[in-house]
Amino acid sequence: MPLRAYPALSRRGILAATGGLGAASLLAACGDGADEAPEEGGASGPFSFLDERDQEDVELETVPTKVVAFTGLAAALYDYGVEVAAVFGPTTLADGQPDLQAGRMPVEDLTVLGNAWGEFDVEKYAELGPELIVSHYYEGFDLWFVPEDRLEEVESLAPGVGIEVSLPTLDQIIDRHAALAEALGADLDSDENAAAVERFGAAMAAVPDSYFEVSVSTGHEYKAMAVGAWPDGLYIANPPTFNLLAKCVELGVDFVVPENADQNGYWELLSWENVDKYQADVIFLDLRTGNISPEQLVADYPTWAALPAVQAGQVYGWNGEPVYSHIGGAVELERIAEGLFAGRPLASLDD
Repeated sequence: MPLRAYPALSRRGILAATGGLGAASLLAACGDGADEAPEEGGASGPFSFLDERDQEDVELETVPTKVVAFTGLAAALYDYGVEVAAVFGPTTLADGQPDLQAGRMPVEDLTVLGNAWGEFDVEKYAELGPELIVSHYYEGFDLWFVPEDRLEEVESLAPGVGIEVSLPTLDQIIDRHAALAEALGADLDSDENAAAVERFGAAMAAVPDSYFEVSVSTGHEYKAMAVGAWPDGLYIANPPTFNLLAKCVELGVDFVVPENADQNGYWELLSWENVDKYQADVIFLDLRTGNISPEQLVADYPTWAALPAVQAGQVYGWNGEPVYSHIGGAVELERIAEGLFAGRPLASLDD
């Protein structure tokens, strides 16, 4: 998402880079990064897991039971059956409903150390007696959503692990999250986790099936475009830098590629007067907090309302920061597959 979700972070445009599911993502690969899986129950040890910030293992004598995690990472662990002691990062909306990054976690039961950028209650964190803190890691930065000026203090209370999410493909990222869950005691062979892997595979197959069925049945080219909508303009997503979109492109979907992406390579910003620079049969609108809603766009932005895909009612959702579990990946691929299947090539774009 554009950094505009966190206005004070002008140099952190990498926020939106997460996404991109790999083709196989087999649970057999989940052992990478964890030297030894814990015994059943997750309370014994030792524990070892690679911190991708410095490429060194974090080693503990026993498997930690008081783990604090970035909300998006905690949501992935939850999907594999691991609950954490506390979370930090976008967790709840103003009305108390779960933020998209909270995934399937019961947010009303969570201990939240901070719900927005710059919020991290270090004193409350210390009172928990944390044994491990885990977050996402973007190359050139540190533990995501841990304030840099409190990082040393935070890591003096418990060792930290960062999982790289800006460079690997999404299947690699999912496998790393599954590996961490396993190291913390998750049973990756459970019926629930096996079903999640199966659903993920089915979702990957559904994307090209939906796209090509529409293309073949209509006999027309079929183009998609992923965007974010903010008051300062329309952000056109650059598919190679979003792992979710990159996976869809790999599966055969034709997405608009912006000509003038920003210095981080994620978006091209178009003024509202020029939002018709690129045309697409279907538009996928970023669902994350801070984006303008579809209803408000139609009501308040006439150039948006004039786009052929908008007039045809072919605007669907996408999430630039999936929950990195097999279920989380499946949900986002299914969302895109459903949009592709519901849309149709537009005659007005045939010229």
